Amino acid sequence: MANKQFVIIGLGRFGLSVAKTLYALGNDVLAIDMNEDLVQEISDNVTHAVQVDATDENALRSLGIRNFDVAIVTIGSNIQASVMVTLLVKELGVKYIIAKGHSDLHAKVLYKIGADRVVLPEKDMGVRVAHNLVSESILDYIELSPDYSIMEIRALDEWQGKNLNELRLRSEYGINVMAIKKGEEINISPSAEDKVESGDIIVAIGSAEELRKLEGMIVKLN
Repeated sequence: MANKQFVIIGLGRFGLSVAKTLYALGNDVLAIDMNEDLVQEISDNVTHAVQVDATDENALRSLGIRNFDVAIVTIGSNIQASVMVTLLVKELGVKYIIAKGHSDLHAKVLYKIGADRVVLPEKDMGVRVAHNLVSESILDYIELSPDYSIMEIRALDEWQGKNLNELRLRSEYGINVMAIKKGEEINISPSAEDKVESGDIIVAIGSAEELRKLEGMIVKLN
């Protein structure tokens, strides 16, 4: 899976978390906020961090926003700024826009002006907690779109000591392993020969249907 270029606009807790995670997974990330302290805080954890007023169309254009694959607008509480920035990045030609919504009504407005996906963190958190409750091995579940999701899975006892080729997760379940977390280290785009050891966390991406199959298998094993 080719690395993508993301621009994160708004560095509250949600924006910081998304930016750091995308960068840790090997993507190019530009982080933008008006707050200089927040820009400084994240500067070592993204490709570039810039202090700029994202409601300024000329400032966004000068940053080459149109060249990014995905814009993630995480300005949630200031609804007017959120709507304006989403509209601007749409007009500047960003291919795919994800916006953080504050409410269902806010989400409706964001969709109307061109957001491809609106994230309501409180609502989405409920989905993630539900998946986590199904099995203690499923640490996280992030819905990227109606069709695709990412799942973090603690290595099952049956997987330990086997490499990805032997586990056959792609052929058996149609999912791709994006990364293997080994403590503080993250192995991005692991090869078929990379082994899964005790305590490892598998980060897998796949269709919602295929991930459901894998989840069912995990629940049975537990």
